[in-house]
Amino acid sequence: MKRAADRIGIAAIAILGLGALIGVPHVVELFTLVDVAVYCILAILALSLAFVWGFGGILSFGQSAFFGLGGYAYALAVINMGESTVPILLGAIVPMLFAALLGYFMIYGRISDVYLAVITLTVSLIFYHLINSTAGPEYAIGRARLGGHNGIPGLPPINIPGNAAAQLDYAGTFRLSLGALLLVYFGLRALIASRFGRALVAIRENELRAELLGYDSRRYKLIAFVIGGGIAGFAGVLFASWGSFIGPGVFGIAFAAQIIIWILVGGLGTLAGAVLGTVLIQYLTTWLGQSKSVAALIGLAKIDTSLVLGAVLILFVLLVPSGVIPTLRKLWLGRRGASA
Repeated sequence: MKRAADRIGIAAIAILGLGALIGVPHVVELFTLVDVAVYCILAILALSLAFVWGFGGILSFGQSAFFGLGGYAYALAVINMGESTVPILLGAIVPMLFAALLGYFMIYGRISDVYLAVITLTVSLIFYHLINSTAGPEYAIGRARLGGHNGIPGLPPINIPGNAAAQLDYAGTFRLSLGALLLVYFGLRALIASRFGRALVAIRENELRAELLGYDSRRYKLIAFVIGGGIAGFAGVLFASWGSFIGPGVFGIAFAAQIIIWILVGGLGTLAGAVLGTVLIQYLTTWLGQSKSVAALIGLAKIDTSLVLGAVLILFVLLVPSGVIPTLRKLWLGRRGASA
C-alpha cells in the first residue's frame, strides 16, 4: 500500500511539474513568474539539505555556505569570462571541492553530530564576515570586485551554452529553475533507491551495525556531503543569475536557520517535504513582507518575519513534529487501512 501511494505521488509530481514547465509562463503575470522561479531555486537548496540530513544523517547547519560559494564562484567567473557555461560548472565544482575538504576533516575525524552542525554554521559565519570585509577596490579577482557588504550587482543572466548573446529571459529562467528542480528531485530519488542510497540510509539508522557488515560509513557520508554541497552550489548559481546579484547575506545565520525550518516544516526524511516546506515558508515570508493590513491589525508598523518563522518552527515541533508530508502520508495510509 505504501509503495502504491509512493508511485501515485511520483506520477503526480512528474505530471504537475511538466505541466507547470510548459503552461505557467503563459498564464501568470511576470511578477508571479519571477517569484515562482526563486521558490524553485530555494527548493533545490532545500533538497541538498534534505538529502544530506534526512538520508545521510548529517546535520549541516551551514548549507548556506555552499550555496553562497556557488553564487560567488559563478559571479566572479561570469564577470571575467562574459559567458555563463564554464561559470555554472565552477559554481557547482567549487562548493563540492570545499565540501570534500571540510567533510574529510569532520567525518574522518569522527566529529559528533552536534559539533558537526556547529562547525558548519561557524564556517558559514566566517564566510559572512570575510566577505563583509572586502569592500575596498583592492579586493577584486580580475575585473570582478567582491564588493563587501554591497555584494556583486549587475550579473548577466545565464545564456545558451556557447552563445553569450542568447541570454535567458524571465520565462527561460523560470523553465531552467523548474527543470533543474525536477531533475534534482528525481535524480536524488534514483540515488536513494540505488545500492549507495540504501547503504547510506542503513548507516543513518545504525552506523556501528553497518560498519560491522563491512560498509565504510565515513566514505558514504563524505560522498553524500559532497553531493549535497554541489547541489547547494548549483542552487547558488541559479539564485545569483535570477537576481543579477549575490551578497554576503547568503552566508548569514538567519538564512542558514531558514533552511532548517524548510526541512522541518515539510518533513525530515522526505524530498517532497523539502520542496513543500520551502514553498510554504517562502510564500508566508513574502506575504508578511507585503501585507500591511496584517501588521496594522495587531498594532505594529511592520511584522518581524524572523519572529514569525521562529513561532512557526516551535508550533510544528510541538504539534506536527514529523512535518507536513509524513503526517499527510500517515493520515492517507490510515484511512486506506480503515476502509480496507
